[in-house]
Amino acid sequence: MKTPFLYLFIILVLLNSCKQETAEVSSLINYQGEENYSVIFGSTVVGHLNTQISGDTINIDFDYKNNGRGPTMKETLVLNAAGFPVEWHITGNTTFGNAVDEHYTFDGSMASWTDATGSDSTSVEVPLWYVNQSGSPYSAILTARSLLKAVDNSAAVLPAGTLKLTEMEKTSITVDSTTVNLTTYAISGADLNPSYFIADSDQRLFAFISPSSVTVRKGFESKEKELRAYAEKYSTQRFEALQKEYAHNYGKKVRIANVKIFDPNTLSLTELSSVLVEGDRIIGISAPDVVGEDEVIIDGTGGTLVAGMYEMHAHTGDEDALLNVLAGVTSFRDMGNNNEVLDELIAKINSGVLAGPRIHRLGFIEGKSEYSANGGIVVASEAEALAAVDTYRDQGFYGVKLYNSMNGDWAPTIVKKAKEYNMFVCGHVPAFSNANAMLLAGFDEMTHINQTMLGWVLEPKEDTRTLLRLTALKRLPQIDLNSAKVEETIDLFLENKTAIDPTLAIHEALMTSRNGEVREGTKDFINHMPPNTQRGYKVAMAEIASHEDDRDYRAGYDKIVETLKMMKDKGIFIVPGTDLGGSFFYHRELELYQQLGYTPAELIKLATFDMAKYMGDDDLGSIAPGMLADFFLIPGNPVQDIKAIKTISMVARGGTFYYPTEVYPAFGIKPFTEMPKVTE
Repeated sequence: MKTPFLYLFIILVLLNSCKQETAEVSSLINYQGEENYSVIFGSTVVGHLNTQISGDTINIDFDYKNNGRGPTMKETLVLNAAGFPVEWHITGNTTFGNAVDEHYTFDGSMASWTDATGSDSTSVEVPLWYVNQSGSPYSAILTARSLLKAVDNSAAVLPAGTLKLTEMEKTSITVDSTTVNLTTYAISGADLNPSYFIADSDQRLFAFISPSSVTVRKGFESKEKELRAYAEKYSTQRFEALQKEYAHNYGKKVRIANVKIFDPNTLSLTELSSVLVEGDRIIGISAPDVVGEDEVIIDGTGGTLVAGMYEMHAHTGDEDALLNVLAGVTSFRDMGNNNEVLDELIAKINSGVLAGPRIHRLGFIEGKSEYSANGGIVVASEAEALAAVDTYRDQGFYGVKLYNSMNGDWAPTIVKKAKEYNMFVCGHVPAFSNANAMLLAGFDEMTHINQTMLGWVLEPKEDTRTLLRLTALKRLPQIDLNSAKVEETIDLFLENKTAIDPTLAIHEALMTSRNGEVREGTKDFINHMPPNTQRGYKVAMAEIASHEDDRDYRAGYDKIVETLKMMKDKGIFIVPGTDLGGSFFYHRELELYQQLGYTPAELIKLATFDMAKYMGDDDLGSIAPGMLADFFLIPGNPVQDIKAIKTISMVARGGTFYYPTEVYPAFGIKPFTEMPKVTE
């Protein structure tokens, strides 16, 4: 009689075992083995992303180098049966060399993580995805598989925020008679803008795409341009939609009433006035309470109108174009780009399809090497460099910019040809050369203050195509600004009337940011940003491996400020630009110049009137009848406090009006001020 019960017991054990095995089937069961991808910038393969999946574990090797720099990362990621991470380890170095040792664990009830900002943990009732700080793009496909199963394809994530997956379109790619059916997606919610990727019909990653680069499955590198075009299209569609929703073209005269106007001639504010705009021009300035027939009235409530500012070190993309306009930056100088992409972007901005600053183009000329920046025109000989000057002249670029891998010996000939065309010339100091040689060659402007100062601390054979051009900044404290070598360089600046584009804000970020500390330049706006953007502002850019590194970088930054103050005092013209995307960082760039001896009023004049004259824009830079209607409204007084430019309530760009408080939530940004009252 015991035998049947024994059989029943065995059957129950087997059934329970089967249930456990079913429950524990790996979420990666269909993705075992290797996946290999190429990282491409400007049609050049610059690195790889390789994965090895075994059981529940994914090992990732991600490494690329563009412009002599890029991340090197190793990841080990373990997923549970539901496809959520339970272990995640990321080690390596970021683009600028900061060491990475990031960890995440989930034990079923508690999630814990350590990244560059520190350590934290939280109890969770259900597994959540962790948004890594330093990992490769591969996590996009893993997160997407979870989001596809979630309600509305949306879910809360750690450390904070909500991610949403949006299907963009179905498509296919064919190479050598092999066709892969694909779906393109956007993931949004972590940062200011969505990221885009492409999956195949098996939900394997096919490509991670952006307007500037592509990470694509090996064997499909020839489709880089086609794939990048998807990212360009989706980004354009996003910003076209924002333009349609938030750009106000009233179709009649617009009066900005009850405002004071910054006057660059007197460095002061006028009495209360009203400014009348018709079309894209200012047509009159009247008493503050004057009202005409059939006018839109924007009440300035006693605030200040300032002419649109110039970001003089931009690399334009549609993702930062609108944000710059909202920050009062209505003109750009583009310092190097993908020329085809830039042409299309300018056409869309000029036609009103997209919001964006007015753009002056510098033609980027780079030498061919293993360290090349893959943008503009890359040349392998002096003849090719001269041909590039011809190309840029024919295409209407106002000047050219030379870069790191250029042969410095070619500079005099290139400059001579550019000057024959009346073209402007600026740039980096080519590797194995120095600022003195570029000044003697005839540069109109030197780019980045470190490019000049490195000539005072480097040995002749040291290679600045690598991160050395940044890590050697630890040597700057040893510079004697009264030395003969420094005096020689300064004299050449003065003799040639060469300007300096110092990009001080990026040097502050590079040399003074530390892991776990809010970057000084972001303190006034960090709390307004999306969660992952805030997190990024608490990470060092450079590797600070010792107390000596910390000391020397900080002292090196102080030496930069001291050098720039000396240059200003001696009469060298300083050109404000960021190389950080402008916008909020442009405000910081101007703020930092107070250390050089500028007053707030002088800084407003520098950013507006002086830059308009420098660029030959006779109808920009001030607010007066006949001038283009590029200006912004702030509640405060920037003559008393330059920080007043950080709270903008209205921007006009060519007579199109934007209200940042309306637009910022579309980027996940908390507005900085109230909407002005508008009467139509």
